[in-house]
Amino acid sequence: MKQISIDPITRLEGHGKIEIFLNDEGDVANAYFQIPELRGFEQFCVGRPAEEMPRITNRICGVCPEAHHMAATKALDALYDVEPSSAAKKLREMFYMAFYVTDHTTHFYALGGPDFVVGPEAPAAERNILGVIHKVGVDIGKKVINTRIRNHDIIKMVGGRGVHPVAGMPGGWSRAITEEERQEIEAAAQENVDFALFSLQVFEDIVLENSDYVDLILSDAYTHQVYYMGTVDENNQSNFYDGMIRVVGPGGEEFVKYHPKDYPQHIAEHVEPWTYLKFPYLKDIGWKGFADGKDSGVYCATPLSRLNASDGMATPKAQEAYEKMYETLGSEKVNGRYQPVHHTLAGHWARLVELLYAAERMHELITDPEITDPNVRVEVTTTPDEGVGCVEAPRGTLTHHYWTDEDGILTKVNLIVGTTNNYAPISMSVKKAAEALIQKGTVITDGLLNKVEMAFRSYDPCFGCATHSLPGQMPLEVRIRDSEGEEVERLSQYVE
Repeated sequence: MKQISIDPITRLEGHGKIEIFLNDEGDVANAYFQIPELRGFEQFCVGRPAEEMPRITNRICGVCPEAHHMAATKALDALYDVEPSSAAKKLREMFYMAFYVTDHTTHFYALGGPDFVVGPEAPAAERNILGVIHKVGVDIGKKVINTRIRNHDIIKMVGGRGVHPVAGMPGGWSRAITEEERQEIEAAAQENVDFALFSLQVFEDIVLENSDYVDLILSDAYTHQVYYMGTVDENNQSNFYDGMIRVVGPGGEEFVKYHPKDYPQHIAEHVEPWTYLKFPYLKDIGWKGFADGKDSGVYCATPLSRLNASDGMATPKAQEAYEKMYETLGSEKVNGRYQPVHHTLAGHWARLVELLYAAERMHELITDPEITDPNVRVEVTTTPDEGVGCVEAPRGTLTHHYWTDEDGILTKVNLIVGTTNNYAPISMSVKKAAEALIQKGTVITDGLLNKVEMAFRSYDPCFGCATHSLPGQMPLEVRIRDSEGEEVERLSQYVE
């Protein structure tokens, strides 16, 4: 049996590899999307004061520390049974929308976008942000960089630090913003709206006007029908900061809607021996393996999933973009809502719709008169016990669950992060793309293998914070060689 390895995989956060096995006829027998790292945050957080969690867990990842900071802060609200003021909630969400703009910008232009802007089979040295800038022009590159700069400035201003924020605490936020700061943020938020509209136009001009790209998006190789998860508000519209978790079936029917604290009643995790990452699934259906369809418990939580799980967007321009995407991709309305789109590569388009929503929502919040109210923290007076905090990370629904003793010292921690939700569908997508692209006699090229990688890249995975399987044995092998390169000793642990 022939083996094809893509190691390391590229343009993602964290580490991973793809192993493709071909049978004697040269067809794909199986494919594995393997995560070989273990971070173990859940274990070494035990024994620490709970109030440290917003500052500890945001070190899990340098790409989305704001997501862990916010989920941890909300978990402390629940742990200490304290309700933040209205001003604190709005300030938190506004801060979070600035983060969303930076994150979705990064993925589209630097991680996922090169496959379309430069081309999926372009030389590997060109499939990166520099290749994108060369293709679209320096002026557009400056727009991308300036968008990240101005929003990171806001993150630092409001969150206390530019990369790993420190402002979140049980019952609110560490400080309010001034009117001068509000005016500065308002101007930046309007620039964000303009940039999001510009990015949607870039997608239309470069991707939608290219029939080959459209055919690739719509191809069966990148299509799965699974359940879709996302947070929605009281109108079943997408919300990244707060709301109920909604899951819809492949046909668009609502399967369940639950409060984040009730996630253990609905979500369980399956373990495979060949990876450190777990496979969440819907408890009420059960783990049926890596399979599509209504009878499988596999679900997905991505930008496209959030749009599929919602009835629309809560801001006007984003709603227009949402409707255009679903209508262009042939979705029909049933009972007043669009049917799910199952093309995983359409996730790049969905990400830009969310970029526009985040920019609009940020502008709404920063122009709210209450946003400068100095009352941004409620005093904590209760004894902690157990708490769950949840937000929509850019990569999917993020859940922090803490247990403490009466002194607030953590006794147990559980994290289900965005990418963990998506591990089963990612694995399925990689295998299906490999099966479609590699048959008997296929010449294996770098461009072909990049198209296999595109199957996972549309999920924008972050494996640095996703790995948390126990018991936590780290396979390690050290080979000692002499000056001539001959192996003189081999030391290993947990290596079969």
